[in-house]
Amino acid sequence: MKFIKEDEDDKRRDYIFQKDETTKKTSAVVIIILVVLVIAVIISGIYFIAF
Repeated sequence: MKFIKEDEDDKRRDYIFQKDETTKKTSAVVIIILVVLVIAVIISGIYFIAF
């Protein structure tokens, strides 16, 4: 199973991501959301320990 579809004329269908703008934008949004959630968990942990 390939992870990223490289070529447009690739006839295989067993890939996870395509190499296009939609995939890049979506993955960037997901990574940003995950980073924000991790920061929120860290901040709330520090807040609850301090008070």
